[in-house]
Amino acid sequence: MIRFDVHVTAEGGLHARPAALLVNKAGQFQSKVTVIKDQKKADGKSILGIMTLGASLGDRLTFEIEGADEEQAAAALKELFDKQFES
Repeated sequence: MIRFDVHVTAEGGLHARPAALLVNKAGQFQSKVTVIKDQKKADGKSILGIMTLGASLGDRLTFEIEGADEEQAAAALKELFDKQFES
């Protein structure tokens, strides 16, 4: 299992567009992706789950990724946050 933290730096937090990008990216991998904010956990492949976290600008999120392609999934998800959800 890979576990890492990121800070939400996108303006407006994880509103619909960045949440959709996150779910789409996570869905490209076989690994299970869990996103944690405070004590709430969400399936990283569920738009509803991500939206219910209510992640705002400056919040810290913890990702837990487990599976055959966990390293690739972790790198791709970290890159999304590094680029502030821009391509």
